[in-house]
Amino acid sequence: MTAVEIDPRLARLLPATVAERRPGLADRLTVVEADALRLTELPGPQPTALVANLPYNVAVPVLLHLLQLLPSLDRALVLVQAEVAERLAAAPGSSAYGVPSVKAAWYGEVRRAGSVGRRVFWPEPNVDSGLVALVRRPPPPGDRSATFAAVDAAFGMRRKGLRSALARWAGSPAAAEDRLRAAGIEPSARGEQLSVGDFARLAATAPVVP
Repeated sequence: MTAVEIDPRLARLLPATVAERRPGLADRLTVVEADALRLTELPGPQPTALVANLPYNVAVPVLLHLLQLLPSLDRALVLVQAEVAERLAAAPGSSAYGVPSVKAAWYGEVRRAGSVGRRVFWPEPNVDSGLVALVRRPPPPGDRSATFAAVDAAFGMRRKGLRSALARWAGSPAAAEDRLRAAGIEPSARGEQLSVGDFARLAATAPVVP
């Protein structure tokens, strides 16, 4: 097991705690003192599973960063704020569907794996929590960065149709309509109606040359 911990005190205490309570497993733990958002590599064998109680204020960026950084991960189980869990696992067309939903779906199948009440924590937080499970699958054909740029643009103006929402991304409303039609997407549709595959197909369309 490799544990990533940003707090120097906790990073020092964790190996000692494991050595005290489970001495037979102490040599199987590696603690990396680092900010998970700025992590660029991990020592030793690459992990196949991510299990974490993620910091709630940066849960989505940390999850997406680790999934991109560590292609060896084939599954994940993370604890996040309940509303974030709903967004990560939301399906196209639902009210909670948005940028986190689409970007998480790029990496795998995401589902809610349970709820955790606030009373199991000390001190008790002001929010409830949820477990999210992800199973890795191949991403849709296309470029991740280009797809994510299209996703960000589409949800930047959530209440507008994609012809308007993607105008700046495509260069103009007319160019956005051309690219949407080339991808087989109705220009009046909204971002929350598109799957990650739709966004990847849209991003792969050729920019319109004036």
